Amino acid sequence: MSAKSEHYDLIRRPVITEKATQASETNAVVFEVAMDATKPQVKEAVEALFGVKVKAVNTTVTKGKVKRFRGILGRRKDTKKAYVTLEEGNTIDVTTGL
Repeated sequence: MSAKSEHYDLIRRPVITEKATQASETNAVVFEVAMDATKPQVKEAVEALFGVKVKAVNTTVTKGKVKRFRGILGRRKDTKKAYVTLEEGNTIDVTTGL
């Protein structure tokens, strides 16, 4: 498996929410990442895929909610998000993909 496909396995998708949009004003981008991803791995993957310099990576794990489906209790998956702060002058436009 190539290094690029490993990076794509690590970084699942960009998170586009109101909070993520506010974070982009402070030069940060939010990605949903694999649960076993570490901060150094996320930094390396973002720098390799987008060609930018990463200043810091903060991660958070959101526990899945318990929901009912047709009267049966179920549970959503836990998700891990990475708040990636970029160095000055670097940008990633998640709405267009680059």
